[in-house]
Amino acid sequence: MGFVWFWIVAVMIAAYVVLDGFDLGVGILSPFLGRTEDARRTLYRSIGPVWDGNEVWLLAGGGTLYFAFPLLYASSFSGFYLPLMIVLWLLIMRGVSIELRMHIDHDVWRSFFDGLFFVASALLAIFFGAALANVIRGVPLGADNYFFLPLWTNWRVGANPGILDWYTVIGGVVALVALATHGALWLVLKAPGELENRARRAASTLWVALLLITLISLPATIAVRPSALDNYEAHRILYAIPALVVATLIGILSFTKQRKPLAAFLSSCLYLVFMLVGAAAGLYPTLLPSSTDPARDITIAGALAGPHSLHVGLIWWSIGLVLALGYFFTSYWLFRGKVTAEAGYGH
Repeated sequence: MGFVWFWIVAVMIAAYVVLDGFDLGVGILSPFLGRTEDARRTLYRSIGPVWDGNEVWLLAGGGTLYFAFPLLYASSFSGFYLPLMIVLWLLIMRGVSIELRMHIDHDVWRSFFDGLFFVASALLAIFFGAALANVIRGVPLGADNYFFLPLWTNWRVGANPGILDWYTVIGGVVALVALATHGALWLVLKAPGELENRARRAASTLWVALLLITLISLPATIAVRPSALDNYEAHRILYAIPALVVATLIGILSFTKQRKPLAAFLSSCLYLVFMLVGAAAGLYPTLLPSSTDPARDITIAGALAGPHSLHVGLIWWSIGLVLALGYFFTSYWLFRGKVTAEAGYGH
């Protein structure tokens, strides 16, 4: 059951990153691609019907984490209290910017919420990437399984790091560039005319940055956590994961140049999935490593809830997943096709 719930949580996190990732990417690119009011309206309308539904996966993932691994939930939510509060406020500001932008027809009003949309989207991407890098790097867990991290210390990786150091900054940049690319490919798929062309050019430019930061992040991860390769050495088939990451990068560039927007977007989805799966495979069975003493690592066995709860929970989780997937497939089917500034999706 520990193996099953570990990968359930991993799948839900991956679903959130893939689905909410493209509308975060649209927010990151909004000041660069939204050069006219019509273009900006098209940007918002491309994500308008689905952005809040995409965030359900974040709530569901947090709830699943609390249910299956209560010790990990308690430890991480106490130690990461400051960044979690920042993320909460950023999510609120981003939702407010989308919902209130068109309530008053005034340039100053719209410009304020446009700026808020960009800042909140960019900072969320950076904080999510830095959060994953913190988990990979490890935190100073105490004997009681709790820890405290300041926002930064000396920017070095060590026994007592801050939330931000050179490695977690790399993680934040990876997330920022990857989600911006993801958002650009979504706009190529959904936007018409000149906005589609600008989004395609942005995706091609961002691809170079994504390739470079990905190549930097992989050796940086090995340098920070050499034990991440233990599972790969024990199960050589796992080396297919980084090969698949490279294949998806090639797919993004190739399909973008061939003007196959759906294939390019799906390649971006798979890139995000394989990057997350690679990180999870390197950590397993550790959930939260200790930067001070490996004996204090929070593992699946140490954090897992009771067997009866997990078996009953798996039944209800399966029912909930079927309902959620039905909702998502219906929503994306109803809002298929191109979007316009005047009529939205037109159906």
